[in-house]
Amino acid sequence: MVRCRARTSPQRAIAAGFLVAGCVVGRLKAMPPAIAPLPPRIGYLPGDEKAQDRSRNAAAPWRSWYKTQRWLRLRWQVFVRDGFICQRTGELLSGKYPAPNSPVANHKRPHKGDERLFWDMGNIETVSKRVHDGLIQAEEAAAGARR
Repeated sequence: MVRCRARTSPQRAIAAGFLVAGCVVGRLKAMPPAIAPLPPRIGYLPGDEKAQDRSRNAAAPWRSWYKTQRWLRLRWQVFVRDGFICQRTGELLSGKYPAPNSPVANHKRPHKGDERLFWDMGNIETVSKRVHDGLIQAEEAAAGARR
């Protein structure tokens, strides 16, 4: 039988969970994991938009153009030119993002990284978020499937 010198009373050690086989022991430290967690292989978890955006931005560097002051000014000019009216439905766009009746600047012809088409004010129209996220996305998906 092994005898241990107690640094604290056995009652305190039992209450704190430090008494093992009649001996008072210190706290055990957690070991760091031996391997890092693996990235998902089948997609992103619902709600993980940041990871999805990072991969999309890496695949299409032109997406950063949407974050420039130049784009924000051009977009505003298009909204003013169109009178905040959806060019597809005629609806007055008075909502604030993410409302379905908020204005969205849509490229009539998808630019796919073509700088000339991206910055062409004649290629941009004002549409509602509802139309952009539904009808226009469906049109683009159908056009992509035909190719």
